[in-house]
Amino acid sequence: MAHYDLIIRGGRVIDGTGLPGFVGDVAINDGRVARIDGLKRATAERELDASGLVVAPGVIDLHTHYDAQLFFDPYCTISGWHGVTSVVIGNCGFGFAPVRPEDRERAMLRMTRNEAIEYDVMASSMPWDWVTFGEYLASLERQPLGINVTSLCPIAPLMLYILGEDRRYEEPTAAEVVEMQRLLHVAMDAGACGFSIQKLGFDSVQPDYDGGPMPTDVMSDDLILAFADVLNERGEGWIQITYAPFEVDKVNLAESVVGETTMKFIEELAARAGRPVLHNVIIPLAEAPEIYQRGMEWLADCQGRGLRIYGQGDHVRNWFQLTYEHFNLWDSAPAWKECFLGSDEEKLAHLADADLRQRMIAEEPLLLSAAMGASLPKFTLTKTGGNAALDRYVGQSMREIAEAEGRHHIDVMLDIARDSNLKAEFKSTFVKAPKAEYTADMLSSPYIVPGISDGGAHTKFFIGGAYPTDLIRWLVREEGLLTLEQVHQKLSYLPAQVAGFTDRGAIRVGAPADIIVYDLEELRPDPDFDYDQAFDLPSGDWRRIQRAVGYRWTIVNGVVTFEDGKCTGATPGQLIRQGLG
Repeated sequence: MAHYDLIIRGGRVIDGTGLPGFVGDVAINDGRVARIDGLKRATAERELDASGLVVAPGVIDLHTHYDAQLFFDPYCTISGWHGVTSVVIGNCGFGFAPVRPEDRERAMLRMTRNEAIEYDVMASSMPWDWVTFGEYLASLERQPLGINVTSLCPIAPLMLYILGEDRRYEEPTAAEVVEMQRLLHVAMDAGACGFSIQKLGFDSVQPDYDGGPMPTDVMSDDLILAFADVLNERGEGWIQITYAPFEVDKVNLAESVVGETTMKFIEELAARAGRPVLHNVIIPLAEAPEIYQRGMEWLADCQGRGLRIYGQGDHVRNWFQLTYEHFNLWDSAPAWKECFLGSDEEKLAHLADADLRQRMIAEEPLLLSAAMGASLPKFTLTKTGGNAALDRYVGQSMREIAEAEGRHHIDVMLDIARDSNLKAEFKSTFVKAPKAEYTADMLSSPYIVPGISDGGAHTKFFIGGAYPTDLIRWLVREEGLLTLEQVHQKLSYLPAQVAGFTDRGAIRVGAPADIIVYDLEELRPDPDFDYDQAFDLPSGDWRRIQRAVGYRWTIVNGVVTFEDGKCTGATPGQLIRQGLG
C-alpha cells in the first residue's frame, strides 16, 4: 500500500494547463506531486479533506517589488495571503545590487520615491552583506523563505555602478557598455532570470528621490539593445520592460504603450534578444477599449511572426487611499511633483504658492493619464487628519464640495490637504475603471499575463496584491465570464512559461507541489473594497493591507504555509536561480 507525505482528497482539481477539472485526489512526497488519482487505498502522514473545494496551482506573480521586504517578511504579504506561491523581484529596473558600500544609503533613498518604500523600513531590515548581484542572491538565500523567489537583474543599479551618481544621465562610453554587458553576464551566471527596465522619459511617473528621472528613464534605446545582446548570446532569460518614448503625449499615456513608436521598439528588442519580452502594460480601460484591443491584435501579430512578446494585463481593481504626506504618483505632472517634493514643511509652503497652484490646476489632464482614470473630482474625503473644522466634508467628493462652495475641485482638495497638515485622507474610485466584459476579453488572449501587483511597493496608498482573489471571485464566480480552468491557466501556467519556471505553474506528477485549496463561494479580499492599516513593519511604521477569506490551505513545495488564513510558520520557499527550481 502506497504511503505519502500528504494527500489532498476529494477536491475539484484544476491542474492549470487549461484541461477540464475533475474531482480527485493529489498525493505529495518530498515536496513534489507524486500521484494524481488512483489513491483510494493510499495512506499519508497527513490528509486534507478538500471536499467541495477547489485545488489549483499556486499563483505566480511576475511583477513585484519585494526586494527589501523579503528580509523581514518571508511570505511576501500581502501576496502570500492571496494564493501566491512564487514571485519575481527586480522589476522596472529597480533594485539593490550591484551597490558599493558607500552608495547604500543613496540606493535606499532612491526607492523611497519611485516605489514609495519607507527608508527606515529598508535601513532597519536589510543586512547589506553584499556588493554584487550574486552576493545579494546569496543573502536572500540565507533568509527563511515562505514563498519561491526569482529575480530579474535590475538595470538601474548596474548602470549606476559603472557611471556613478554624477554621470547617471550620461551616455556610457563604448568601453563602459562592454563592462555593463559583462556585469549582466555575471548576474545571469549568479542566477538572474533576465533583466528589467523602466524607460518613461524626463517626466517619469516613478522618478528618483530628488525628483529627477531614474537612469533607465533616459537611457538610449541602443543601450537597451546592448543588454538584449547578452541574452541572445546566452540563449536564456527574459525581459520585463515599461517603455514610453520621450515624444509621447503624456495626456495619452495609456495609448502610448501600444503606440506605433513603442510597438516598433519592443519588436526590435524581442528580435535582438531572441528571448521573451514582457511588455508593461495592456489596460482594459472602460472608456477606451480600443487601446487594449489594439494591444491584443499587436501581440497576436508579433507571435505569428515569431516574436515572443507578451503583455502584462493590468486588470487589478484597486483604488488610491492617500494622504499627501506619502503620495507621489502624480510625478509625471511637473507642477505636482514640484509641490510634493521635499519635507512636509516644504510641501505646505508649496501649497501656499498661488502661481504653483494655478499650474497644478492646468496639469489635471496629466493626472488622469498617470492614474489611468482616477478622476480627482470623484475623490472622497474619508479622514480629516484631526482637524475638526473639516469634519463637515467627510464622505463628500471633491466635486460636491466644489459645487456647494463655488470653488475648483483641485483647490478644494489641496486646501484640505494644507489645513490638515497633509494628514487628511482621500479615497478614489477604481483607478483604472475596469469593465468585466473588457477585462475578460483581454485575458482571453494567450499572450496576456494577468497581474502587476507591485507587491511590496506603494503600500501607503494602494494595494494590488489581492488581484488573484479578486479576479477569481469577480470574473469566475460573480460574472461567469471566465472558467476556473481559464483563470488558473492565466494565473499560474502562463506566467510560469513566460518566466522560464518550466517545472511550476501546474499540478502534474513530478512538479513542485505549489498548491492552493479554496472555497470558491467564500473567496474574497478582506476587508472588501477597503484597506486595513497594519503597524507591522520592522521600523514600527504602518502599511495598508488586505487579507483574504476563503483560502483553506496554501502549500509551497509540499508544505502548508497558511491554513484558514493563518501562517503556520513553515518556510519551505526556495530561491529559484535562472528560473529553474
